[in-house]
Amino acid sequence: MGAEALRDHLASGATTVARCWALTRRDGQVLGFTDHDQPLEFEDITFEANGGLTAAALERSTGLSVDNTEAVGAISSARVSEADITAGRYDGAEIRAWLVNWRAVEDRVLLFRGSLGELTRQGGMFEAELRGLSEALNQPRGRVFQKSCPAILGDADCGFDLNQTGYFAESAVSHVEEGRVFGLALTGSFAEGWFARGRLVVKSGAAAGEIGLIRTDRTDDGTRIVELWQEIRSGVAAGDLIRLEAGCDKQAATCRSKFANLPNYRGFPHLPGDDWSMAYPVSGAGGTGGSLNNG
Repeated sequence: MGAEALRDHLASGATTVARCWALTRRDGQVLGFTDHDQPLEFEDITFEANGGLTAAALERSTGLSVDNTEAVGAISSARVSEADITAGRYDGAEIRAWLVNWRAVEDRVLLFRGSLGELTRQGGMFEAELRGLSEALNQPRGRVFQKSCPAILGDADCGFDLNQTGYFAESAVSHVEEGRVFGLALTGSFAEGWFARGRLVVKSGAAAGEIGLIRTDRTDDGTRIVELWQEIRSGVAAGDLIRLEAGCDKQAATCRSKFANLPNYRGFPHLPGDDWSMAYPVSGAGGTGGSLNNG
């Protein structure tokens, strides 16, 4: 059964094989595709025939080189929609590809496992780069010594709980401008700018699950105005529920006064700045050139 049975089947010369792909979006939704003319099922996934996805030949490599291939598909409202691609729901999605005996789907082998890379769309079609698991080894690693804190507020390094009272707020949207500026009837005594550099999380509506980074946070005639750095392209509408999370400017003083979390500060606030390299000797009384210890 499994890979050995498939190998024997391929050696027979008369084969009944198909390719199957499973795509797991970042929101957890799993889509299955196959190039067979009938749907196939295994691993609790239904692989839809004629689902609008095909893949080029996989280039396998030895060592730690990155395997690479590409997937091409049709944009349709039923499977892969323009709105979901625009919203970024396929960015970084996990993808698995099998070679399957469609007469006995338990006889299969996993050919590829990785993630979607760059995704482009044109003329009702999309094309996605596939990146192998070794792609993660191609990323820079190590700690940067800098004044500001490199941790993300609320992550394991930071350790701060953003669910504490006073550090988040939820409210329905009263109005939206260009998918980037939101008006909120926010309750609670939050100082102006409290949420700047924080996160906006959409909790309901067409854009549920989408996240935006907050640029500015202010009050205008009793309405809280939150502006993001980039628009949420899925379409947030009036009445949708959103969550605001407090922002951090990565400075030690803020970590101490706003979050009382200085023991977890990951920066080095006492590092000398760039101005020391511009310093130069000056003339004046006492400048003898001698040792400072000797006066």
